[in-house]
Parts: sequence; structure tokens; C-alpha cells
Amino acid sequence: MLEISEHALYQIEKDLKNAQDNNSIIQGYLGDACDENLLKNIFKEEKIDIVFHAAAYKHVPLVESNPIQGMSNNIISTLNLCKAAKKNNLKHLVLISTDKAVRPTNIMGASKRISELLIQAYAKFSKENKNKIIYSMVRFGNVLGSSGSVVPLFKKQIAKGGPITITDVNVIRYFMTIKEASQLVLQSTSLAKGGDLFLLDMGNPIKIIDLARKMIFLSGLSVKDKLNPNGDIEIKVIGLRPGEKLYEELLIDSESRPTKHPLIYTAKEKMLDIKIIQRQLDKLEKHAHNNEMVGFIKTLKKLVPEYKGD
Repeated sequence: MLEISEHALYQIEKDLKNAQDNNSIIQGYLGDACDENLLKNIFKEEKIDIVFHAAAYKHVPLVESNPIQGMSNNIISTLNLCKAAKKNNLKHLVLISTDKAVRPTNIMGASKRISELLIQAYAKFSKENKNKIIYSMVRFGNVLGSSGSVVPLFKKQIAKGGPITITDVNVIRYFMTIKEASQLVLQSTSLAKGGDLFLLDMGNPIKIIDLARKMIFLSGLSVKDKLNPNGDIEIKVIGLRPGEKLYEELLIDSESRPTKHPLIYTAKEKMLDIKIIQRQLDKLEKHAHNNEMVGFIKTLKKLVPEYKGD
């Protein structure tokens, strides 16, 4: 496990060691996935076969307020992992992507779409050069209880006596549990041939306001509103945050197709040559270094023309 947060690494090591069987070996590395030399050293020392790349800044409003840092972190980590995989003959690199990469309205989603383009480009290069490295990606929605999930936030708000804050009464999201998501990501690796984009069946979308009401009810409390002024917890609408959508999508401009697994689908999206991506990434890096936001966004839109941010 590679983790930049000392506390997070300590916590996950503790949790896994409590749950592991005697045959498992847990090894944690404190470091940055953007550190190319660190990645190469770990891959070489540990003789890594497969990597699941979930490291990213993913809190939409925070990344929207810090676009250069968010974009740089999410893209450079993916690029360096692709390079390290190629140099060390990794068997399989899996990018954990997001539905926010589809027609992104925020920097986080755009950074993930560029990460997908990198995975596709390296997969194409791998096939053309008869390399056996498999690059694939799995795109899905929200995971209940994960870092930044709305569920822990609602729990805290309920514990404090409210109010629960939602951005819009019409906001809908797809949800699955950590167990469901992790199992399907693992199972997708057996289906991958290189350059694959896998989509997970997220079930039916849920209205966030309905989730809030259900959590209040499951806490043994009632909703405080006009119909029930003596209720326990108020639900307050605060408005959509910068870069936030009412609903998320899983596809850009293609159709999904079934795989051998009933809950895993695959699709083909448009892709770019690695030389084109690298040329635009060099420009992005230059604009980021000089803190030139206008040029930064302009270059970003050349890589992700469907990006709808400002």
C-alpha cells in the first residue's frame, strides 16, 4: 500500500492486520504516488505484479478551489505509474476512475478523464509493441462510507442535531458499498485484455434528499419540516456547489456492452495518441508552474473538449 497520509496509512494497516489471515503480508509505504523514483524503487523491490491506482484528490469543491494542485496530483500520479509499469514490466495496472470523468463540469472529473486517456494511450502502445502489460480502468459512481462520502457527513450532522445539508432537492447519485465496489474491481481484472473501460452496474439512482430522510428515520428520529414542525432533524437546501451536477453519467459517446460478469459492462471511448497527450501535458505543466489559469483551462479543454467548466 502506498499512501501519502500518515494517519490514513496507520489506520488501514491497523484495520487490515486485524482482519488478515496468517498467510497475508501487509506492507505499507509512506509516500507520494507522484514520485516517479519512489514508484520505480517499490516496483523493483517488491516485484509488483498488479497495481490498483485509486490515489487522487477527489473532493469536488476543494479541487475546484485548488485546480492546479488537484489536476497536477491526479494526472502526474497516473502518468508516473504508467511509466513505472512500463519500465518494470508490470503485469496489470488498473485505474479506479469515476462517473465524474464523463462530460466533466469540474476539475476533478476532467483530471480523471485525462488519466483515462493516459491509460488508453499506454495500452495502445503496449499492444503495438507486443508488450504483455495490461492497462485497464474501472469507472463507477459513489461508494457508501468511503472518504468524502455523503453518508459519514450525514451521520455527523444527525449526531449534532442537524441540520442535514443537501445541495438541491433534485440531486441524484448512484451508490454501492465498499465491499461491492472492491469485489467488482477485482473481478474486472480477469476480463481485461488491455485498454478496457469497465463500467459497474450501480443499480438505480437515489435522490440525496431521500437518502437524508432514510438516515434520519434509521436513527430513530423524524424530519423537521412544515408538516412536522416538532420533528428532530431539519433538511436544509444550500444550493449546488461549483462544478457539481444534478446527476452523473457513466458514458461519453459510446454504448456499453455486457461481459461475462452480469454486473460488469465494457465500452469504448475516443482516445488520443500518447504524443498528443504528452504535448498538451507539457503545456499544462508550464501554465501550472506560472499559475496561468486562462492558459491552463484552454489547454485542459484541448485534452478534454467535453469539459464544461469555466
